Amino acid sequence: MQDIINSVKTTHELSKPEIVELLKNGGDELFKAADEVRKQYVGDEVHLRALIEFSNICRCNCKYCGLRCDNKNIERYRLSKEEIVDLAKKAYSYGYRTVVMQSGEDMYFTAELLAEIIKEIKLASDVAITLSIGERSFEEYKILKSAGADRFLLRIETTDKDLYKSLHPNMDFENRKRCLRDLKELGYEVGTGCLVGLKGQSLEALADDILFFKEIGADMIGIGPFIPHKNTPLGQDEGGSFELALKVMAITRLLMPDINIPATTAMETLNPNGRLIALQSGANVVMPNATEGDYRRKYEIYPGKICINDSPAKCRNCIERKINSIGRTVSTSKGFRRPLTPPTFRGDVADKKIEDVIENILPLPTGEDKGGNYENL
Repeated sequence: MQDIINSVKTTHELSKPEIVELLKNGGDELFKAADEVRKQYVGDEVHLRALIEFSNICRCNCKYCGLRCDNKNIERYRLSKEEIVDLAKKAYSYGYRTVVMQSGEDMYFTAELLAEIIKEIKLASDVAITLSIGERSFEEYKILKSAGADRFLLRIETTDKDLYKSLHPNMDFENRKRCLRDLKELGYEVGTGCLVGLKGQSLEALADDILFFKEIGADMIGIGPFIPHKNTPLGQDEGGSFELALKVMAITRLLMPDINIPATTAMETLNPNGRLIALQSGANVVMPNATEGDYRRKYEIYPGKICINDSPAKCRNCIERKINSIGRTVSTSKGFRRPLTPPTFRGDVADKKIEDVIENILPLPTGEDKGGNYENL
């Protein structure tokens, strides 16, 4: 076990059997290694992302999600354009430099309407904008990118095709992957991730998920333990474990050392110190809720969400105190990924064109040499 961990700390490569072995038997030594790699590649700063949950209306019927369209026991809401922009302005005033606009797949919010909102936020506040709004067409993603969206979060949830199909009625696994490819092509920083602890999910399937994250060159990975919601078909299932979700996150850090990984609120739902433990096991991002009032309660993807009665200002101050308590600091930057080495091309998807990476590190040659050979740089 220790030999595998020592090797991956320097090579950032693991075989599928090695990942399964770490998922089975990894413990404190795994988490310590992930924390060391995190410190080496992305430092001690923690990036805060202000989460704005602007609609809990969803056209999808995912069997694990409390927002599923067949759930009749949920109070639906939809924020106005003015409310969303106002929340983003307030988040900026609290010191956030990224806002995450998250919703169910609410098609009232067309690409054109979302583009208006993005432009207004960008005009009023110097923030990066992450979208988490589900599956759209290439053209819609293009409109949103042109309006100023910087990042997009679309979790694959599971790469086990049969499990994916059983959990997502009337959805297509290949279309999900198409969305991720489109987002990469359009130049977004792309986030994805998985649920951990689903009934019928094997350790081999989780290993495939981790390898998939590396294969597509994702920039952000969100790992969440499955928490059953009583108003869903999976409401009586056992649910996932905090420790297994932490292992998936730590292994992901070892394989992808320079990406952004959030300490998810779902982890803190299962463990009162979940986010701090995650930050000490490879994570470097926290996404406090910047939504106001009763909307926090109504956006119930899973039960037992933390901080639903707190104000955004209180959440901001609270999380900074917690981060400082473990010797870490809150970043004042927008927290874009900064690859330290040129990415490896994998299939038809790459992190970025190698020329783009080099341009961000070294000035381009001028004169006769412009556009020349990069091999000697």
